[in-house]
Amino acid sequence: MKTVTLGLVGVGRIGVMHARNIAAIAPQLAARGVELRLALTDVAEEHARGVAAEVGAEFVPGGAAGLIAHGVDALVVATGTQTHPELIRAGVDAGLPVFCEKPVAGSVAESRPVLEYIAEKGGTVQIGHQRRFDAGYLEAKRRFDAGEIGWIHSLRAMTGDMVPPSVEFIATSGGLFRDCSVHDFDILRWLTGREITEVYAKGSNNGDPAIGEVGDVDTALAVVTFDDGTVGTVSATRYNGAGHDVRLEIQGSKSSVMVGLDDKTALRSTEAGVAFPAGETHKTFAERFDAAYRAELVAFVELVLGERENPCTPEDAVAASRVADAAQESLETGAPVQVGVPARA
Repeated sequence: MKTVTLGLVGVGRIGVMHARNIAAIAPQLAARGVELRLALTDVAEEHARGVAAEVGAEFVPGGAAGLIAHGVDALVVATGTQTHPELIRAGVDAGLPVFCEKPVAGSVAESRPVLEYIAEKGGTVQIGHQRRFDAGYLEAKRRFDAGEIGWIHSLRAMTGDMVPPSVEFIATSGGLFRDCSVHDFDILRWLTGREITEVYAKGSNNGDPAIGEVGDVDTALAVVTFDDGTVGTVSATRYNGAGHDVRLEIQGSKSSVMVGLDDKTALRSTEAGVAFPAGETHKTFAERFDAAYRAELVAFVELVLGERENPCTPEDAVAASRVADAAQESLETGAPVQVGVPARA
């Protein structure tokens, strides 16, 4: 039996979710001969000790340095964005594989020295873009790669939160495109194997005026152009009252498919006699991507064990952030913005 001890830094909302998911995947990995252990840390020690007790983990004081000294096999970073570069470097310096929630850093400019540092040190860092592990997106990619869809003539991606997060969060999120749509930009790049080269964005504020007062919009749409001329749209809203709704429609020369179309889809037909979809809708992103988040962590353990290639590199994550930055710039200027196309890793 191999033993892998993950060191989780940060047990806020996302960190608690990861802690619970690590506990949930442990039996699955045990059946494959891997004993998965968890040690965790947070500056809010009392809260962290409670989370550790809940999931059967060990609390370790002292932050990332404490976990590294304790002796872990890899780090899972679930802290605020501003701490990501420092913690990634700490893990790389210790020779540990690192899983870090997106983004790599607060901006593309701040990310570049982190990418250079990882490359220079030969580090292994997986960034958290969980949609790459969702069954629907994986099947869509399989069909496209197999030629079943044909050549794509248009794509329509959307992310709709049921209710907005706090205005305090929105004020520091970097904007709707960087917070929500970056996942759509990543998945479009991953699925098509192509780069987005131009973005033209518009947005509106018809909900809480405070969202506009902190410099964001509550609804936005971006028209994207790929390097082969294919076009698509990426839309997002904070106010999808029907439920949390994430979908991708792919229209091709042979067929059209939609990710996220099932009985829980947050829409209803106006056609007579049509009852589908009739299920209870998802309420949050954590609920919508519950299985994907667990699969993402299984993939990280496999990466730690040397059993697979990195499924989402820092370069991938920064490429998506570069598109999000361009969308935000277009939103602010009202003009199309060209996206600097990175070299593929």
